Amino acid sequence: MPRKLSHYDRAGRAQMVDVSAKTASRRSATASAFVVLQPAVLKALPKNPKGDPLEVARLAGIMAAKRTAELIPMCHPLPLSHVDVTMRLCENGVAIASHVTTTATTGVEMEALTAASVAALTVYDMCKALDKGITIREIALESKSGGKSGDYVRSRKKK
Repeated sequence: MPRKLSHYDRAGRAQMVDVSAKTASRRSATASAFVVLQPAVLKALPKNPKGDPLEVARLAGIMAAKRTAELIPMCHPLPLSHVDVTMRLCENGVAIASHVTTTATTGVEMEALTAASVAALTVYDMCKALDKGITIREIALESKSGGKSGDYVRSRKKK
């Protein structure tokens, strides 16, 4: 049987999914994003007059995860147990990873994706004075665990 989109009722109207019959359980999700930066921007990161862009972005990602339900219309407000956002400097930019955990009746995929996305946008904001051509790419759910649908791990296609 084909799956259906759960955020629509029989008449095709958008709806919040009713999770009241679900059992609360431990759920977690990890997401990633990549910010492409020119070598000159990477070199200038420690000297940014606005402060450490990566630390500001890390905090922005954590704050964003906690406010996901205010940004995405059909997301449930969730009590987050933990949010972690990490940044790793690479040869051509910044790799961002977020990990979110809760004990609730629905998953935290959107919170993890929001954390990674807002952290990436914040890197852009903090560095845009040096280069307006900064690119954000590869925002993706890397994994999720818990809940009725079970575990998921993103497959890596070889190029």
